[in-house]
Amino acid sequence: MVAPGDPRRLCRLVQEGQLCALQEELQGAGRAGCRGPAGDTLLHCAARHGRRDVLAYLAEACDMDIEAANRDYKRPLHEAASMGHRDCVVYLLGRGAAVDCLKKADWTPLMMACTRKNLEVIQVLVEHGANPLLKNKDGWNSFHIASREGDPSILQYLLTVCPAAWKTESKIGRTPLHTAAMHGCLDAVKVLLQRCQYEPDCRDKCGLTPFMDAIQCGHINIARLLLEKHKACVSAEDSLGAQAVHKAAVTGQTEAVRFLVSELGVDVDVRTTSTHLTALHYAAKPCIWPARVSTWRVSSFFCGLG
Repeated sequence: MVAPGDPRRLCRLVQEGQLCALQEELQGAGRAGCRGPAGDTLLHCAARHGRRDVLAYLAEACDMDIEAANRDYKRPLHEAASMGHRDCVVYLLGRGAAVDCLKKADWTPLMMACTRKNLEVIQVLVEHGANPLLKNKDGWNSFHIASREGDPSILQYLLTVCPAAWKTESKIGRTPLHTAAMHGCLDAVKVLLQRCQYEPDCRDKCGLTPFMDAIQCGHINIARLLLEKHKACVSAEDSLGAQAVHKAAVTGQTEAVRFLVSELGVDVDVRTTSTHLTALHYAAKPCIWPARVSTWRVSSFFCGLG
């Protein structure tokens, strides 16, 4: 049985939004400042679960610190933003919460909001001064993160309030276009090609282009779009001399290989310039399950061609 005033009980009351019961517990036990195993305060819990009334009670009646950080340096604002609770975000900002506070790995509340497709929360943060150009430890800004999630309305909004947001690369040279292409975000790619000025076949530090990313992940619709609208080069090579057909082979993307060879006329026996391997060699490379089945199918496809 959980005793009154126990942190687990208090946290459960917050999660369930039982404000009256929580008030009784805290008046009797006086443990509003208790923390969970991850260093979360009751404010973190209230913000995470969207309990705005509980949040207000804890901040005002219990005088809890809205800038309290847990062990990952998350503030309550991070929690509210990451879970898309607009009313909690508005309340915390109204109480003076720092809009660009950093958690572990240098993530801001705006970055965390961009992992959710909730435009209203993003708008509130930006209107309160959140900076879309700040980068986390991997070199991603909020626009880059939003490109991974692929909501075109969010991308359009960020480009409107911060036109330079697209001019960014991660620490390994990846652009938002690379990321959107890899994750199969067709509508996002359309926005990026329409409103941003990425160079055709822009490369990351491994030499990968957005077209290669789309192909190796099996997103043929995006590969077509990049060919038609961005004049992507089918024969572009990465830093090891591998082309898109090699990338599709090693990741077991049979339909992508078929698209390259049958529709685009890519030479099935083209070799990498560095190791002189064909796509069949790549398809036969050892890999972990479940990709093994896919690469076996690709190998069979190549053997059928030969």
